[in-house]
Amino acid sequence: MVTMPADVRTHPIDRAYLRLEQARPGARWDTGGIAYLSGRPPSLADFRAYVGMRLPELPMLTYRLERTARPPVWRPDEAFTLERHVHEVVTAGPEAPPSPLETALGAPLPRDAPWGLWLVHGETPDEYAVCYRFEHVCQDGVAAALAFRTLLGTGEPALRPLPRPRGRGENLRRTVTALGLAVAYAFDVLPRPGRRSSTAFVPTGRRKLLRARLPVERLRGIGRARGVSANDVHLTALAGALGRWSEEAGIPLPHTSALLPVDARRHDEEQTWGNRTFAVRVRLPLTESSPLRRLELVAAATSAVKRRPRRQAIHDLVRYMPARPTAWYMRQITSPRVTALVATSVPLAEDGALGATDVTGAALLPLLLPGHLCGVGLAFFGDWAEVSFTVDDALPHGGRLPGLWTDAVEELEQDLGEVG
Repeated sequence: MVTMPADVRTHPIDRAYLRLEQARPGARWDTGGIAYLSGRPPSLADFRAYVGMRLPELPMLTYRLERTARPPVWRPDEAFTLERHVHEVVTAGPEAPPSPLETALGAPLPRDAPWGLWLVHGETPDEYAVCYRFEHVCQDGVAAALAFRTLLGTGEPALRPLPRPRGRGENLRRTVTALGLAVAYAFDVLPRPGRRSSTAFVPTGRRKLLRARLPVERLRGIGRARGVSANDVHLTALAGALGRWSEEAGIPLPHTSALLPVDARRHDEEQTWGNRTFAVRVRLPLTESSPLRRLELVAAATSAVKRRPRRQAIHDLVRYMPARPTAWYMRQITSPRVTALVATSVPLAEDGALGATDVTGAALLPLLLPGHLCGVGLAFFGDWAEVSFTVDDALPHGGRLPGLWTDAVEELEQDLGEVG
């Protein structure tokens, strides 16, 4: 059992997301993920009992956000019940929804219940899904992945880069490095001529989740051959997919950047709650025709974030950055004039189970920010790389994106074979 204090202070990044929500109250600020399982689904009562048994390991799920406090804090919810948070959607009977999963993805989250679990079943015998959704003010992707692992995972936690403790004489050097990085990132998100959002379609507010999956070894194999990460390969395929989509949809994307979350959570912080990711802008080379050259450009853009001094400075920024500059930076980098999509990647688990049923796949529900083209998530689960796109129902040719991403991975493999 994990013991938590009565009041948990919100982090400046949590409060930045809260301000974004308040500025755009009609937008959808929830994100999450879906686990697909094989076997007979449990009853709703048994599912709630199962979640209840796991709650001592996830105590923050029983807290509520005290928005009127200054600053806002998380406090134990005296009125907490599993019935408010754990639900069921079944496709059976004359009043069944046409798509139970879409119903679970679209169900509103009450203001006093910022997270929810949906047991989704009935479409296919001996298969079901668990949908987990939460307001982004509650969790970032890394915290949600750790919560997923606690609820359903049985594998070992993925290795994450953690900051070193400060040695003697390091304070001045790290302070100067962090301040310089803050200035550089602030300059990077300033409005500039040529940065404009796409107005090619009018969003409906209805979200769709689209997905594709490939053996993760295919991404890692390309990465090993070129000395880059599997995530670099994914971002390169994403750039290729968006470039092809732009041609098919007739929507020009001359300067397209992705918002890339970078994990900065310390080992001594609550691991399954709150936001501790720093957002950086990464340019996607959509107009580069050569897949391997595209990969080189992406790897060059992400390499700085991977270096230890830069990661250390990002950890320091997240730990010490004041609330107002944090809110300003988040407002800028989430603007469609600066970034066109969120592209997140999360290692989930090696495997998972719920009782006697096994998790066969997983998909993220990436955040679709107001004005963005889409949200893109890459989940590593077992031997699979699962890519998912959150798109508005009105996005032209949106359903093509997963297939275009898969095609772009194949183009990388083909070019690599020709070079080899």
